[in-house]
Amino acid sequence: MKTFKKDFLWGGAVAANQYEGAWDADGKGASVSDMCTNGTHTVPKRITTKIEPDTLYPSHEAIDFYHHYKEDIALFAEMGFKTFRLSIAWTRIFPTGMETEPNEAGLQFYDSVFDECTKHGIEPLVTISHYEMPYALVEKYNGWHGRECIDLFVRYCEAIFERYKGKVKYWLTFNEINSGTMPMGNVLSLGTVKGYSGSIMDVPDDPQVRFQALHHQFVASAKAVKLAHEKYPEFKMGNMICFITKYPYTCNPDDVIMTQKEMQIMNWFCSDVQVRGAYPSYADRYFEENGIVIQKQPGDDEILKEGTVDYYTFSYYMSNCTGNVSEGAETGGNLIGGLKNPYLKASDWGWQIDPKGLRYTLNEIYGRYQIPLMVVENGLGAYDKLEEDGTIADDYRIDYLRAHIEQMREAVADGTDLMGYTPWGCIDLVSASTGEMAKRYGFIYVEKYDDGTGTLARRRKKSFEWYKNVIASNGAKL
Repeated sequence: MKTFKKDFLWGGAVAANQYEGAWDADGKGASVSDMCTNGTHTVPKRITTKIEPDTLYPSHEAIDFYHHYKEDIALFAEMGFKTFRLSIAWTRIFPTGMETEPNEAGLQFYDSVFDECTKHGIEPLVTISHYEMPYALVEKYNGWHGRECIDLFVRYCEAIFERYKGKVKYWLTFNEINSGTMPMGNVLSLGTVKGYSGSIMDVPDDPQVRFQALHHQFVASAKAVKLAHEKYPEFKMGNMICFITKYPYTCNPDDVIMTQKEMQIMNWFCSDVQVRGAYPSYADRYFEENGIVIQKQPGDDEILKEGTVDYYTFSYYMSNCTGNVSEGAETGGNLIGGLKNPYLKASDWGWQIDPKGLRYTLNEIYGRYQIPLMVVENGLGAYDKLEEDGTIADDYRIDYLRAHIEQMREAVADGTDLMGYTPWGCIDLVSASTGEMAKRYGFIYVEKYDDGTGTLARRRKKSFEWYKNVIASNGAKL
């Protein structure tokens, strides 16, 4: 029976705005995430138009990878990482996004990070834009709603491609680009929040603005891929989707059709554009029913066709159900919730745990596109207890990851071409959805707390040694 490839890319994943800190060091500009306060499971974080005094902005220090990167990468190497998924902060390279020349100090920082990865035999997997748009572009253009952002993004790509050729081979254009199909995407991905201050749950939402901004991201992504293919043929260019697996709540055909429609727009729409190179036919009816008219410029369709990705990556944390029922209980999830599945258990944050859903999802994606896949986010956010002796017994995390790796192995046996696995938050970091530290994902505990205090000391959790053995055995010992 087929199992993981010999060169399978085991590793872990993080994002600059959630772990780097040093938010204004060495010329870095403010990003959207730098304007977001902390929150909790029950109190949403806020976005502000100005930095408020005496208010905690978690990204400002985060876990200070900026000054701990050598220590952290050495810990990843100790676990045996083959790859490390990280992102470049756009505002370290172009502080406002509008400069004509890149910030040398920012470029040098990532040089040092990639050199450290190379020293330890770790292949960087770089997300070009991971939820951290320059805030200056929000103020000037209402984020990605301004078509001007396309050329500014391409300029950013030109700078980092040329600088890091020979150091970085694997690239992803936009993190969870399909968040733009949901209201939450206004803040996280699109930056369409000009002038807004308040809860991230109450951001004004205009689907016309949102999908137009998403179109501009599609064109920018395709231009970046096209640039890479033409000038840097050694690069492998991927997309990144937040996959929210949906099941019909009942076998009522109405529930099945409703689920199919949600899956199309939420999960398939963006990757159909990025993998197949054109808007899918089902989008026409969705746009018509929602009063959306995409303004394209001559040449846009050709660019989308010429800028298709080499491999497909996605996040998978949970599944939920869809149906025309009033009695079904609601459940939370990554970016969006749904109806609770009575056959599944849930995490402390109410996200349902569905390992078999990962096998199902891998098979569905590979059956649709037939290009290599990679699971670049997966994991369990939980309350971890630091014992007096300094240990953290996170058996619940081991159980979660083990069950998902087992189902990945089944998907490979089913015929899926799976190239790697990078669990999310391999070192504890700030939660993107809530802005809290208490929701921990890592194999490495960071002594940083929700009130902003903490020594930033790193400690290996029980899962650290477990994952080390998983990697050493290429997934055989779980």
